[in-house]
Amino acid sequence: MQHFLYEGRNRRGELVKGRIESPTTQAVAQWMMGSGIVPVKISADAVKGEQDSVLSRLKGRGKLTPTDLLLFTRQLGTMVRAGLPLMQALSGMQKSSGNLKLATLLGKLREDLDQGLELSQAMARHPEFFDDYYVSMIRVGEGAGRLDEVFSRLFAQLEFERDMRQKIKGALRYPTFVVIAIAIAVAILTIFVIPVFAKVYAGMKVELPLLTRILLAVSDFAVNWWWAVLAFLGACFYGFRLWVGQPAGRYRWDKFKLRLPLVGGIFNKAGIARFCQSFSIACKSGVPIDQAFTLVAKVVDNAFFERRIHGMREGITRGETMLQIAQASCIFQPMELQMISVGEATGEMEKMMEQVAQMYQEELQYEVSRLGDAIEPILLAVMGGLVLVLMLGIFLPLWDLGQLAQQG
Repeated sequence: MQHFLYEGRNRRGELVKGRIESPTTQAVAQWMMGSGIVPVKISADAVKGEQDSVLSRLKGRGKLTPTDLLLFTRQLGTMVRAGLPLMQALSGMQKSSGNLKLATLLGKLREDLDQGLELSQAMARHPEFFDDYYVSMIRVGEGAGRLDEVFSRLFAQLEFERDMRQKIKGALRYPTFVVIAIAIAVAILTIFVIPVFAKVYAGMKVELPLLTRILLAVSDFAVNWWWAVLAFLGACFYGFRLWVGQPAGRYRWDKFKLRLPLVGGIFNKAGIARFCQSFSIACKSGVPIDQAFTLVAKVVDNAFFERRIHGMREGITRGETMLQIAQASCIFQPMELQMISVGEATGEMEKMMEQVAQMYQEELQYEVSRLGDAIEPILLAVMGGLVLVLMLGIFLPLWDLGQLAQQG
């Protein structure tokens, strides 16, 4: 992507100037005309473009986000529901889009549709923005002639996913900040405060307590080998990323997260809620049940649940009932199993799955609201323990010295 300086006249004849990132000058001109600006001059800005490109990569800008996909789904679904042809709808969205990346994507979709491709086929060419679940749902909507309904359900699914992510991030934000603050405080005491007392203790001809000797040794190691500590922490972080990037490591880590105290229940409820909501929407849209399991397994964002869902799919292909495979998966509670049994008996499995997802979402919201109250006393106890250890280790020799002075 290059950077261009452009000048043009708007509908009132006023001169408009600016800088924009675009693949070609033709794309800039097309964007300007779509925005109601008559191009006057377009020139490349190579130096500034290179600087902005570096800043853009550092700040993560220029990438399409899940929020962009959510807005895209809502806008295109609204236009399709209003009866507008796809080409006209995409053209209108491209002209009104303030995101150049999204406008470029919309232009590519229009080009593919103009060449005779279906919308799902055009979306499949951009897997970085449209995943398999999204493309498959669009393909089902095209085949059944219910594309507007599919867009509406996809929007509900994406909004549900966004709420889940926000709730989980909100639940983990407070304890993360507190742990970071504790780590910084301990590092400051170890590197700057304890060495000052170490100089005082060096002139004392008394045997220091064991706790004080341990603190002084740790502080001395941190001061002299801080670069080794940072290198070790960096290597551990990098190794953890590599391990999680492997299928076996990701499966074990995702399984371990579900067993963590306090937050494990949040991850568990979020995963089941994603599964039930996505499965309900896929079945309502007419996706075959075995294919629905395959698609939903990629949505839950947990390797442990993904493997269990694939096991449920294998059970369905063997002819087992929904209740049997749900029991064998060992991820549902008795109440959810009872609801699945009722849904299977009444033929309303989609509604029951949706109700299970809503129930778990409500429970997740409650778990998030009480997480802070549950973690706060634990963090206070940890902070109190650290303060006690540090204070005893630092001031206990001074106390002993005072006692000796009084006896003398």
